[in-house]
Amino acid sequence: MSNANNSASFIARHRWLVWGGGIVAAVIVLASFMSHDDPLPIRAATVQPGTIRSIVSTNGKVEPLQSFEAHAPVGTTVKKLLVKEGDQVKQGQLMVELDDAGARSEAAKALAQIRSSEADVSAIQSGGNREEVLTLEAQLAKAQTQRDSAQRNVEALRRLQQQGAASPGEVKSAENQLAAAEADLKFLQQKQKDRYSKPEVARVQAQANEAHSAYQAAEDILSKLNILAPFDGIVYSLPARQGAYVNPGDLILQEADLSKVLVRAFVDEPDVGRLAPGQKIEIIWDAVPGRIWNGALSTVPASVKLRGTRNVGETTCVVDNNDFKLLPNINVGVTIVTAEHHDVLTVPREAIRQEDNKVYVLQVVNNALHRRDVQMSISNLTQVEITGGIPANSVVALTSVNSKPLRDGSAVKVVH
Repeated sequence: MSNANNSASFIARHRWLVWGGGIVAAVIVLASFMSHDDPLPIRAATVQPGTIRSIVSTNGKVEPLQSFEAHAPVGTTVKKLLVKEGDQVKQGQLMVELDDAGARSEAAKALAQIRSSEADVSAIQSGGNREEVLTLEAQLAKAQTQRDSAQRNVEALRRLQQQGAASPGEVKSAENQLAAAEADLKFLQQKQKDRYSKPEVARVQAQANEAHSAYQAAEDILSKLNILAPFDGIVYSLPARQGAYVNPGDLILQEADLSKVLVRAFVDEPDVGRLAPGQKIEIIWDAVPGRIWNGALSTVPASVKLRGTRNVGETTCVVDNNDFKLLPNINVGVTIVTAEHHDVLTVPREAIRQEDNKVYVLQVVNNALHRRDVQMSISNLTQVEITGGIPANSVVALTSVNSKPLRDGSAVKVVH
């Protein structure tokens, strides 16, 4: 009985709280019933014809399409610089002179070796030097005379022997002298023919070849000490300084024909399969805002390799650069257009929904949503091409303004 009195006393004292709570509850219930039938405010878009592009966006680097590097052929000093970085040069123009005194001395020494080796080869081919040849010829003439004399003596003694005027011993002695004279003559003839052995001939020939090689090397070095432009182009790097010493192999100068440049793009592995030769490429460079250079894909990646933290395939394109704005080694933005369709129906990407592997949109008809299954083609980050399922100029729902879910049949109100 005491508890009932206490409750009645509490309600009496706090009557206004009880009434207020009831009113709030009634308002909430009433609002819920009313909001159930209120149209959802939504954002919408119109299905309309247009152009859509499927693209791959990445980065790239500019390289010279035709380039030339000059390196010091030997250790020497830079005698004269006739150009500076940024200069345009013509084919055959002298750009740098390196000191050639040492190279000229080596060339002269090699030329002297050639002359000496040529004399040795000539001596071998003719059987010796002039004095040796004359001496051998005199010895041959004498041996020939002695052989002929011995031959006549043998013939005379043989006739006398037949007449009984010469003994067999005298004939035998004359025949021995003839044999000795013939042996001497044959030796000298063989000496004239094969005076030098094969190893001697090979050694002299090798010396001649070595001398010619040394001379050609010296001439090659001399030709590289005067650096000429191999084609029309621009000097884009000139690390050498006039009067400075350079070591063999040091870079002196770089020249390139920048009227066309090669752009090497680095495409992430998932996008490599979308590439094909001939696809349109657009190049941008932050240093020249608003400018776009156009090209076409020349090569597709033959492999994927690690570049920093990315697995990428390298692809290239050639870009016209007649104003020489694109410079070697700069980093550029690259957009590869893998597909481009004109005058096709498109909708914003957020209008596309999917359920049970079916793609659909919610069309707005008489302020209500109606599901329409659609067929798609290419897409990009913002748009999707619709190839069937809904006509042009249809209005489709994007999202609700109050983040409530959109369902087939819901009443809606399009807001802008």
